[in-house]
Amino acid sequence: MNVIIVFLQKAITQGIPLLFGASGEILTEKSGNLNLGVPGMMYMGGVGGLIGAFLYENNAANPVPFVGMMIALACALLCAGLGALVYSVLTITLRANQNVTGLALTTFGMGFGNFFGGSLSKLAGGVGQLSTQVTASAFRAKLPVLSEIPVVGELLFSYGWLTYFALLMTFILSWFMFRTRIGLNLRSIGESAATADAAGINVTRYKYLSTIVGGMMAGLGGLYFVMEYTGGTWVNNGFGDRGWLAVALVIFARWRPLNAIWGSFLFGGLYILYLYLPLSRDMQEVFKALPYLVTIVVLVITSLRKKREDQPPAALGLPYFRESRG
Repeated sequence: MNVIIVFLQKAITQGIPLLFGASGEILTEKSGNLNLGVPGMMYMGGVGGLIGAFLYENNAANPVPFVGMMIALACALLCAGLGALVYSVLTITLRANQNVTGLALTTFGMGFGNFFGGSLSKLAGGVGQLSTQVTASAFRAKLPVLSEIPVVGELLFSYGWLTYFALLMTFILSWFMFRTRIGLNLRSIGESAATADAAGINVTRYKYLSTIVGGMMAGLGGLYFVMEYTGGTWVNNGFGDRGWLAVALVIFARWRPLNAIWGSFLFGGLYILYLYLPLSRDMQEVFKALPYLVTIVVLVITSLRKKREDQPPAALGLPYFRESRG
């Protein structure tokens, strides 16, 4: 029983950064933009938040965990948002290739994170790691009383606040996209920007806002990873392929935020399943690819069924030339 509880807990903690990244990318892709820079923005959000908290802790006489947490949150959103803004300018205004730009942003974001997180670790007194234990304690604080309930408390209430925020954010995103007029406008742009433009919808504004906000949401996934998952410590390349798993989760969820919730936990469980099975090293590598294999199966099935609601936005990845509408 204990093994099962531990496995489910770890599946949830592995799934939360994927949920942040996937929710942000769903918002972005619903506007017609394909942002493959999600892994890079997760790196930028993570290292930005960590450095902000580190500088605060090392310059304050008596650092307060809540203040450090708010600084880390602001820095993470700022760094990821700036990355998404650069991507937006290049792909929306300058109409650069979205695939190439997204991959370049991922490369830049990973380099940005590893340089500032790794090279600046000397600021930590030569210990080789950039660390913010005071701020991390605020992110990792469990729910009082509820977390002490046997079994149920361990499974449902033993996580930091970003875990519950990720769930709330995704529910709100689903309501926004499918229950509001603005969400309808956003989805119409993703299907046909020219038609939406002809209806008086400001296509450029929607695309910019959805891409930047989506990037900031992905950045929170990076912040979660460094603050709650690793306890406020930077490890170069520590994110692994979680950013790409978040992109795969978008396809698995069929561009529906609520599907991304249970899908993120499934991916999290599949991602660590090999640790609980007596496997050779070669088989462990095969099991690590399970989330991608499941995504491919879902993609094939949805393609064969050809249900429109299960397909990506019709204009996904296509630049919009306003002067050519007609």
